[in-house]
Amino acid sequence: MASSVVGTRPNFSTQSLSMNEPVVSVDWLHANLREPNLKVLDASWYMPDEQRNPIQEYQVAHIPGALFFNVDGIVDLTTNLPHMLPSEEAFAAAASALGIENKDGIVVYDGKGIFSAARVWWMFLVFGHSKVWVLDGGLPRWRASGYDVESSASSDAILKASAASEAIEKVYQGQTVGPITFQAKFQPCLVWTLEQVKQNIEDKTHQHIDARSKGRFDGTAPEPRKGIKSGHVPGSKCIPFPQMLDASQTLLPADELKKRFDQEGISLESPVVASCGTGVTACVLVLVFILLFPSITDPSWHTS
Repeated sequence: MASSVVGTRPNFSTQSLSMNEPVVSVDWLHANLREPNLKVLDASWYMPDEQRNPIQEYQVAHIPGALFFNVDGIVDLTTNLPHMLPSEEAFAAAASALGIENKDGIVVYDGKGIFSAARVWWMFLVFGHSKVWVLDGGLPRWRASGYDVESSASSDAILKASAASEAIEKVYQGQTVGPITFQAKFQPCLVWTLEQVKQNIEDKTHQHIDARSKGRFDGTAPEPRKGIKSGHVPGSKCIPFPQMLDASQTLLPADELKKRFDQEGISLESPVVASCGTGVTACVLVLVFILLFPSITDPSWHTS
């Protein structure tokens, strides 16, 4: 990722958020949950072989007041490739359908701890919204801390989730959507194209890190999606995203995180490009880089 990825500080009365901290604790969120300009998003998504349904799990239990963000639905509908970024207009329409405004601070969480939430955090950055944070430890940490959850099989949030997907479809069908409460501004410097990745194999201007498992990286384990070759981009290095987390799926302390990169010969002072299977777990590595280097204003970090 690249460019400015830190935002202005929301004016929350209970406790100030760090301008440079990409994560918040469950204690912080619990204390600020009722702030009017704070939106909480359940961005749970699971690998196909896990056979878990995120929207059903959301309906059974979620953080009070949380909206559901459909990772599979808020995408580019002109391609059959998974999780390709939607257009500016489509993302703005989906965010607006969820009731999100540019003035809002956003906290994103998922049902595993830190997994798909990082992807949605990154998506908001890509579309110009810097007031966004990931909940460290996600829903499991929230529940382990004894905080309440709520269920809502037919709530307004479910209707908003459906409306967001419908808004995406309307945009790609050329239909009018509205009202638009969220203005998106695409930041192309935060995303690499296939051609840029290919060029980097030759130029080696950026360290390429792969968030997938070692087996998938080495080609000894099959990809979870049919028709996809095993192996990795030439010159890339493997940093499996679970190495960033402890047994409770919460981020490790900063010194432990640095060790993980040092062990693979990754310099935290040089630019990187992160990749994975479909653009979800690479964002966990990006989250960690920003956590470790909050003072850098132009880190030249990318995802592909």
